[in-house]
Amino acid sequence: MVEKLKIASFDFTCCEGCQLQLTNREATLPDFLGLLDVRNFREISSERYDDYDIALIEGSISRQDEVDRLLKIRKQAKILVAFGTCACFGGVNSLKNKLPVKELIDEVYPGMTIETLPVRKISDLVKVDLFIPGCPVDKREVERIVVNLVKGSQVKLPKYPVCVECKAQLTTCLFELGEICLGPVTRAGCNAVCTSGKTPCLGCRGPAEEINMAAFLELVKERRLNLDDLQEKLAFYNAFEPFQNHEA
Repeated sequence: MVEKLKIASFDFTCCEGCQLQLTNREATLPDFLGLLDVRNFREISSERYDDYDIALIEGSISRQDEVDRLLKIRKQAKILVAFGTCACFGGVNSLKNKLPVKELIDEVYPGMTIETLPVRKISDLVKVDLFIPGCPVDKREVERIVVNLVKGSQVKLPKYPVCVECKAQLTTCLFELGEICLGPVTRAGCNAVCTSGKTPCLGCRGPAEEINMAAFLELVKERRLNLDDLQEKLAFYNAFEPFQNHEA
């Protein structure tokens, strides 16, 4: 009999959409939970226990109390997983770092003290053992990864870009429709859900391995597409921070 993994899930600055993904596929939920000993997971159970081996961390860090709580979780967990785009890269919350936060607080919460820090991804503060990107995560991928952890098998994410999945579905390339799409430089694994719906990829899964950003930028220029629009897309999830304002 396979020993159940003691697992806990914690939310920080986020919408909790990634955690909800794990409860949305009711057909597979009983078998999935059958592999796990859930010790702390607000969306699944009201019970709380502090003994767990694996910690799923959803969300970025934006307050000191979150820093303190994350450090405590890291001490307990044998495996800490950055769960979703906000945890892996900072996510849409990172856009706050580009805004005049004090002015906004004074305008929205006049006379109030609001505790806030610059948004950081989980790996800025603690060692992360495994990254599962996505906004939200893909439940099928999470289930596969958890099964691999239970079996002690190696966990792998796709190395190729979203374009591979997109072409496999015979989807019309959005560049042909005059759109900037980050599919050529974004890690696959989402089954091209956005591009299949004619919505350009915004790179929520972060850079694919060994991408050629210079060639991608040249493609955007050749198509005479808006470079400011490109930079806005690259900045949206903070997943392409090393490639921001890349020069060909």
